[in-house]
Amino acid sequence: MDVMTGLARHTVRANGIRINVWAGGEGPPVLLLHGWPQTAQMWHKIAPALAGQYTVVCPDLRGYGDSDKPRDGYDKKTMARDMHALMLALGHARYAVVGHDRGGRVGHRLALDQPEAVTRLCVLDIVPTHTVFMQTDRHLAAAYWHWFFFQAPDLPEVMISAAPEAFLRHVLRSLSFQAGAIEEPMVQEYLRAFTLPGTIRATLEDYRAAATRDVEDDERDLALRVRCPLLTIWGEYGKMHGMFDVLATWQAKGEDVRGHPLPCGHFIPEEAPEALLTDLRKFLS
Repeated sequence: MDVMTGLARHTVRANGIRINVWAGGEGPPVLLLHGWPQTAQMWHKIAPALAGQYTVVCPDLRGYGDSDKPRDGYDKKTMARDMHALMLALGHARYAVVGHDRGGRVGHRLALDQPEAVTRLCVLDIVPTHTVFMQTDRHLAAAYWHWFFFQAPDLPEVMISAAPEAFLRHVLRSLSFQAGAIEEPMVQEYLRAFTLPGTIRATLEDYRAAATRDVEDDERDLALRVRCPLLTIWGEYGKMHGMFDVLATWQAKGEDVRGHPLPCGHFIPEEAPEALLTDLRKFLS
């Protein structure tokens, strides 16, 4: 399935792995990074619309979709290097980044590690990884149970693989505000990618890295701030909204931070695409 209208699909070798990517359009480059448990095609309502003004790059992250799924490298420093190497390979030394969910965490790391490259950063429906773990309580543990379930070695892979469709549908529905917000053809595409050999293991390693290497890297870099303009948008009916002052968490991490909620759940690019496009066009310009 390919719903990325007007964008061409490529395979690019970057940082030692093959990355599946859709790219197209004209103008300043914008890197769009997807979240879990989705793929780059989650931007199908956003990327074609932005391509009239921007050169849009939508990759499948390491371990996701049709990109390579190596045994390791799921810490955000490595995943950020993947993305910077990809952009350089495509001829973009400076670019804006928009990241949802796990992609937002990669984008945050990318802005810290490549401050001369990232011109603007937008993060969707997340607070910083370090903040999540340092402020975990019973409410967060219940709402984001999967973060902790995934830490067990091997067992989650076995259990999820036994019923991947039921698991995926539960996740997509529970984090959406309105039933059917993610259309059935997209659910089927996410299921195809989720059940490719290695994907379940790889995407769980992403969460395991968050609880170990990523927190350690964040601890070492607590004094670093995102230097470029940062926009944070979150779902008004999502779980982050009820547990954190999302804007304040990012104001503690950046020098020029603004943000607000949109009336949707977690999957903002698919639940509130027109409102998100309005915000992105204003921010990226």
